[in-house]
Order: sequence, then structure tokens, then C-alpha cells
Amino acid sequence: MAKRRIGVRTIVEFEEKHGSIDQRASSSDHTALEGTRIHKKLQRQAPKNYQKEVTLKLPLTLSTGEEIIVDGRMDGLIYDELNDQYTIDEIKTSETEFEQLEQNTLDLFWAQLKFYGYIFTKNKKIPQITLQLTYYQTLSQEISRTQQTFTAEALAAYAEPILDDYQGWLVFESKWHQNRQQAAAKLKFPFAKFRNKQRDLSASVYKTILSEQRLFVEAPTGTGKTMATLFPTVKAIGANAVDRIFYLTAKQSTRLVAEKSLTQLRAAGAQLKSITLTAKDKICFMDERICTPEHCPFADGYFDRRKDGIWDLLNHEDNLDRGTIEQYARKHTLCPFELSLDTSLFADVIICDYNYLFDPMVFLQRFFADKAEGAVFLVDEAHNLVDRSRNMYSTQINDQGLTELIRLFDALPRVTGPTKYLLNSCHRLLDEFTLLSTDLEHANQTEMIKDAAPLQLLDRIANFIERAHDWLKTQDDTPLSQAVLNYYLTALTFSRIADFYDASYRTEIRSINDTQLAVKLLCLDPQAHLDTALAKGKASILFSATLSPTTYYREVLGSPNALAYRLPSPFPPKNQRIIISSYIQTTYRTRDRNIPKIAASIHALAQGKKGNYLVFCPSYHLLEQIRADFEAQAPDIATIAQTSAMSESERQDFLTQFTAEPQQTLVGFAVLGGIFSEGIDLTGDRLIGVAVVSVGLPGLSLENNTLKDYFDIKNGRGFAYAYQLPGMNNVRQAAGRLIRQLKDRGIVLLLDQRFLTPNYQQYFPAHWQQQLTVAHNPQELAHIITDFWRD
Repeated sequence: MAKRRIGVRTIVEFEEKHGSIDQRASSSDHTALEGTRIHKKLQRQAPKNYQKEVTLKLPLTLSTGEEIIVDGRMDGLIYDELNDQYTIDEIKTSETEFEQLEQNTLDLFWAQLKFYGYIFTKNKKIPQITLQLTYYQTLSQEISRTQQTFTAEALAAYAEPILDDYQGWLVFESKWHQNRQQAAAKLKFPFAKFRNKQRDLSASVYKTILSEQRLFVEAPTGTGKTMATLFPTVKAIGANAVDRIFYLTAKQSTRLVAEKSLTQLRAAGAQLKSITLTAKDKICFMDERICTPEHCPFADGYFDRRKDGIWDLLNHEDNLDRGTIEQYARKHTLCPFELSLDTSLFADVIICDYNYLFDPMVFLQRFFADKAEGAVFLVDEAHNLVDRSRNMYSTQINDQGLTELIRLFDALPRVTGPTKYLLNSCHRLLDEFTLLSTDLEHANQTEMIKDAAPLQLLDRIANFIERAHDWLKTQDDTPLSQAVLNYYLTALTFSRIADFYDASYRTEIRSINDTQLAVKLLCLDPQAHLDTALAKGKASILFSATLSPTTYYREVLGSPNALAYRLPSPFPPKNQRIIISSYIQTTYRTRDRNIPKIAASIHALAQGKKGNYLVFCPSYHLLEQIRADFEAQAPDIATIAQTSAMSESERQDFLTQFTAEPQQTLVGFAVLGGIFSEGIDLTGDRLIGVAVVSVGLPGLSLENNTLKDYFDIKNGRGFAYAYQLPGMNNVRQAAGRLIRQLKDRGIVLLLDQRFLTPNYQQYFPAHWQQQLTVAHNPQELAHIITDFWRD
């Protein structure tokens, strides 16, 4: 692997950033896409002697003997041949007016410029240089340019003490990396032997990393996917092929599995510093998350204390999970979320949600502003990324918060100056919502889809953002300022996502309760954005128990040319029986009259053997209907049911009911595609049967039909992409709750005759074919169940 590189911006922000965390200041940031577009615009307008995107490198040899490269990329370099004078240009953009920038922000801008000047004069051996800060105010499009000329000696006097201090951190990291490499090279698999095909999967992951490709892996539950991906990636660290691992996941349960696997690798001799990033709202110490120095003592002066906290943490801990982060954050009075982000710069493994790589609003710029050389992405439960990524690149705004703002403003005794300008902007924005609502009324519809972006609405939103931004800077923390800030942040997100609007987007306009109007920018196909994100790493492994057909997942996840690997089930086929009931229909028109048959079939399943069962229904409404009928038919059998908006403790209470060695039969009812249909581990006799009602098709909706129409045009497979494949993924995930270990046994009951058709059986896992049985009537179903348990 190439020499380690440290960015100038990383050094400057770590060493020179002071003061407090303040969401009011950071809220004016914009998307990388918008910033890139502005940079290119200004560079095109520059004179002919303007060189753009010029790379700077400064070799640095540490006391450990490691050679690293401090690098950066100047936005522009201007050479005045007549006067033999160089000027470095640095472009910065935000919504804040130049005159109103915080001094700390300006100091950081100039610190980066002075570092560039130091490296350039040192390499070029020139006595002085002019530094130019070009500031672009995005709302007014006003450009401010400021120049300062420095001698090489002055720049060295500024930069070298900072570099000397940062070298202490680099030496610490270098020593750790040497130990890490040696330990990884010697590391043996942490268990006595590999599971069936687990070694083959590990070998495929290792080869994929060395060849710098992407691999899609479908591996059934029980194959040990987490260890089979982490172990070879850590071994690749030992081969000097990987610098950092990002373990990306969507669920708390899979994060815990990753943490456990890393603990097992450490017990086998690995030396790894791993950190788990927890969402800001979950890890915040305050009752109400308001990230201002006035409200939060952990935000006040954060940047003045953070280095002590990070040094303490790194020198005493390797497993930086949520509890550990919180412990050191309280010790040093630091925001735990920001502490985890800052410490992640020194971590070997980062366990985090998908959004830290893929979401355009919150991705980790400290890692992914440019290509993350040496980074490998392990994407767990990758089937979840399909819907998650569409949501990341979609956004919605409504008029409810706006009308509330106007009400609060109208309650003020006087409205003058900037307040009046903001109120007028609110009224103009509300007028635009009213026009869109009139469009719906004229069409006699409650929702509609348009192919074009809502340009007039976006103009009104831009004006509101500008007025609100100016107004907020002068306000104390009051209910009114909080309401303005909340709507301001929503408007910012809407405006920024609009930057991505292209042929893969649609605009949805929807009336809510006849009193509200919502406008949504709907991303139908984010595959190009996912491809861009994955390309930032050296290699990517995307894996799941349900990742077929791979052609579908590779297309929608932006990797049509990726490698694919499918593992067979590690469990004996005789341990599971898949039963399709051919006599049950669950289509919308037939389901009501089939509910008694469905309940009777579940009763037959539960009568086969005393134990715990889960029934997955396509909606809460149908769940309650089926449960009521079942309880009437089987009053002696205990039941529990999932409810909407369950708390964490309520979810845990639900799962706790599924005890080992149960003394009576329990039937739990849950929603297909919900919180209990994946990511739960009820091993042994804690679960011996699963029933799935319907083929799991998402409900008919304008959004789903729009998705269908889009893919009909794109590849002729609209119904499959919008309905069938998401539905069958839900079915397979629910069925996968059953067999979790080698000795587990049980029955999966598929309650819908459509499961017999080729259109759905083509999406069955290969091992289901060996376990498949058809019940043509209730009596035959009872015989099949009895025979299975007797055998």
C-alpha cells in the first residue's frame, strides 16, 4: 500500500479549531455537490494563467521511521510571469455573508491557506507568496476576495509548531499501526474450525480486496457472514493492503454482532481500535438536543478540551463502543457524538450506519470528501440499502410548520426590520403552497406526480433561507427562534436535495387532511449516487442472507459489474419444512373471506407441537383481524402482538416471551417487513414455526406506481422492481427468523396460493426446493405438520 497520507485540512481542523459547538453556525453548510459546482464555476471564470486543483505534497519522516505524506489540493494557483509572483487561491462557500463570518471560521480558512503557502514555498524554494481567499456567498452569489502576502520564514514560523504538535499524534498512530500490522499478519481464525463454506467466503473476500473490486454475497443465516468478512479484511491489514475498515449496517442488532466479532478477533491476538458511531439524538446527554454553548455544557468550549479527551481515550481503550465513549465524554465534559467522530480519525474499524457513507446530508466529510485510499466497506444486510438510499436522496417539506411560524410572528407586539422581512418571506412561501394546492383541487385529486422540479417553490424557499439565516443570528433562544430554526433546517435539506434533481426524480404533491400540503422530491433510482460513494473506497463487500437475484441488487445498488457469490445453506435440509397452502388467497378482494382459513391454518401449525410461533401479516389491520379469528378458534393458546410505535423496552418484552423450553404454546403476531421480521435471533426451541401471510407486496400507492412506471421505461421490469422483489425480500427475511443454528428445526408456512406460481418461486432460495411441500386442504396441512415432527 502507498505511503500514509494526511490531509492539510485534517491537521488544521484538529489543531486550530477552537471554541464551542454551535448548530447555528454549522447550519449554513451546503452539500459537497453544490460546493463542487461553485468551485468549477469560479475556476472557469478565472484568467488563463490560473491552474486549478493543484496538488501539494510534503514528505515527513516520523521518529518511528515511517515516511508519510502531508498533502492538500489548492483550488487555484496563479503565476504572474512578469513579476515572478505566485498566488494561491482557496475557494470557500456558505450562506453566511462574508462580513458576518465567525472569527474562528475565518482563522481556519487562513490556517489552511497558510499551510498551503508553507508547503509551496518550501518545495519551490521561493522567498514569499500571496495567499488569496475567495469567498462565495451562495444566497446572494456575492464574491469577496481577500489577499495577504507572507514571507516563507513567516509561514514556516506559523506552520512548523503546529506540525510538530501534530507529529505527536502521528507517532502514536505510527507505533500503533506497526503493532496492528504485525498482529494482523500473525492472526489465526478465532475458532477451532471454519463453518461449512465459511473459509471459501473468507477467501473470496480477501481476493476481492486485493483486486480492489466489489463483491455481492448472499449467505444464509448460520454461515457466519460477519466473521467471514471481518477476518479476511483484518488479514488484509496485515498484508499492508488495507488501512481502515468501515462496517456499515442499518440495525443495532447487527452492530452488536460486529462488536462481538471484533472482541473475538482481539482475543485471538488482533490489535484493533474499533469505534461505534451512535446517532446524535440517541447519544446526546441533554434532555433536549440543542447544540449551542448557551444550552449545552458539553458543547460549550468543546474544541478547547477535545484533544485531552481523545488522547485519554486512545491510550486506555481499544473497544470504543457507546458506553466507553459516554464514559470519557462525561469525564472530559465533551459532546459524546462529536467525540466519537473526532476519535474515529484514529480508529482501525468504524462501525456505523449506512448514512455516514451514502447520505448526502450527513456523510463523513473527514473521510469521504475525497477518495478514502485504503478503506474497505463491509455493507451488512445490504438488501436494506435499496429503500434506505431512496430515502436518503428524497426529501419533503410541508406548509404546517410554516403556518405555525406565521401564527407565532403574528402574536408579537411589533414586527419590524429583519423580522418583517422574514415574515413577508413566510407569506410568499405560503402563497406558493396555496397555488400548488389549487392545482390539486382543479385536477380533483389529493395527490399528483410531476416530472419537473418545483422551481417557483424552490425560489421561495431560497428566499426564506436567506431571510431566516440573517434573522437567526440576532436572536436569543426562544420558542419562536426554535420554530424558525427547525423549519429553516427542513428548508435547507429540501434545497440541497434539489441539487440532485435529474431524470431519476419526480415531484409528489400531496394533500394531508384537507388542511396541509406536502411536497416531496422523490428519488426513484439512486444507483449513480451509490456508485460514487462506493468508489471512494478501495474495495466493497455487500452481503446479506437475501441478496438475490443478484442482477437486481447489483443494478439498483450501483454496481452492475460487481462480482457475485452465493453460499448454500449450512443446515441439513431435513431440519426445515416449507409448506405452501394452495387453498388460501390473500389478494385484496379475497382476503376477508379467507381469514377463517388463515386462522385455521395457523392453528394447525401451532397444534403440531408445543412451542413458540411467529405469524407475519402484511398490515396491522389484517394482523388484528387474523389474531381475533385465531383466538376465537384456539382460546387455549396464548397470543401476543406487535403494535405500532413500540418502544425499545416494549420490543424487548415482546421477544422475552419467546422462552426456551416453553411450558405452553405461544403465537406471536407481527408485521411483515417490520422490526421483528429481521435482525432477531430466537435460537433453539425459542421459535419452531413461522407463518407468512401473503407474498408481501408493498401496498398500492402513488409512489410505488411511479417507481413501477420508471423501471418499466428503464428495463421493462417495473412490477418486479416496485412490488415483487421488495415483497419477496420481506418474505425471505421473515422465514429466516426460524433456523438460526445447526440443530434448530421448524416449519415455514406460506399462506398464499401465489407462492405456487413461477413468478414467485423464481425468487425462492435454492435450499427451499429440497424442503418444499404443498398442502391442498387443511386436513393435508395437518398431516404434513404431524409427519414432520414425528420424523
